[in-house]
Amino acid sequence: MSLPLERVASIDDLRRIARTRVPQPFVDYVESGSFAQLTLARNRNALDRLEFRQTVMNDVSQRNLGSTMVGERVAFPVALGPVGMCGAVRANGEILSCRAAHCANVQFALSTNALLSIEDVAEEVKRPFWFQLYLTRDRGFSRELIERARRAGCTALILTMDLHVEGTRYADVRNGLGVPPELTAFNAWSIISHPRWALGMLGSKRWSFGNYAGRVPASKLKEMARLVKEQLDPSFDASSIDWVRNQWPGKLIIKGILEPGDARIAIEHGADAILVSNHGGRQLDSAPSTVEALPPVLDAVDGRAEVFVDSGIRSGLDMLKFLALGATGCFVGRAYVYGLGAFGEAGVRKALEILRDELDTAMALTGVTDVRHVPRDVVRIPPDLMGPNRGRRMPVRSHSHQTGAPKRKPQIEELNQ
Repeated sequence: MSLPLERVASIDDLRRIARTRVPQPFVDYVESGSFAQLTLARNRNALDRLEFRQTVMNDVSQRNLGSTMVGERVAFPVALGPVGMCGAVRANGEILSCRAAHCANVQFALSTNALLSIEDVAEEVKRPFWFQLYLTRDRGFSRELIERARRAGCTALILTMDLHVEGTRYADVRNGLGVPPELTAFNAWSIISHPRWALGMLGSKRWSFGNYAGRVPASKLKEMARLVKEQLDPSFDASSIDWVRNQWPGKLIIKGILEPGDARIAIEHGADAILVSNHGGRQLDSAPSTVEALPPVLDAVDGRAEVFVDSGIRSGLDMLKFLALGATGCFVGRAYVYGLGAFGEAGVRKALEILRDELDTAMALTGVTDVRHVPRDVVRIPPDLMGPNRGRRMPVRSHSHQTGAPKRKPQIEELNQ
């Protein structure tokens, strides 16, 4: 598929274009889930099953999409989530994505396993971004990463809790993107058949895991990849949050939460926000979708922290569904990486523009005027969707914000209405 940027209409358009411009192994890396990819499919299926209520008796001529995420003003409640090897999709992809996010007045999170380092991005972008931390066996190195993020001006730290070990992604194994990586005949052919991508990569600042630079010579990619995997720490637990909290003075977001009990523990140990996430279906397979996990986590948090969500978001309508369920904001990964692969920085800007415009349209068509106060009865939830929480009652936020009246006590709505 080949469309000029100005005719791109959806995230799926960007996906189809990216698949023609990025070598197949890296497309598979972005798109694949772990094992049988059941969680990957479940994320999309659950979002698709949520139905909107079309409310037409509201004046929606004035709509507000502006919000805040961990105290930072954003043009609309989305952040570009951390994506490892983002720079393999497009040369210097982390810098391009961060610039696009700031142009759209939203935030970007840099992964520990990015190709570019914290300093690479900070030097080029010169505006605050967020940093995602994988806690390593070598706590000295983790402390160093936290300090580097602080010196770079990062305003929030995202601690990922669902990577004690790496989930097995069959596509990566077949493509030789395991540890150590292999240059297979298929990989070589994929690169040769994408000369534009290959030429672009000649301008990349680095082709290694930048945040690990200095620990292993960058020329020894296999050794560096092995080090990255060996540094995953299967022993970290709730006390590790305390350790990070003592090192980090800024906002702390705990990522990878699906269970209410884990959410309560995270808050008790100092989390400012929870990111409900199943790693985009890339870690534990047969895990619940984030649609299913979000409401019980919100109940457990009970307003003590912001609750964000990711996994499966491909449109602004998906975002509105999550906001209606009670999320404060959304993180996207694949959605913006498709834009990056298709058109570079301009493609990421386009992805954000699409998400924002679709969110705005969906708000208008459901009678919502303020993204910070999306009534829960905007969505209808199938009674069989919520698993063990089937039949639970969910509060519905008051529509009184539409008229500026004081908020009333939330009403109650049965799931099977």
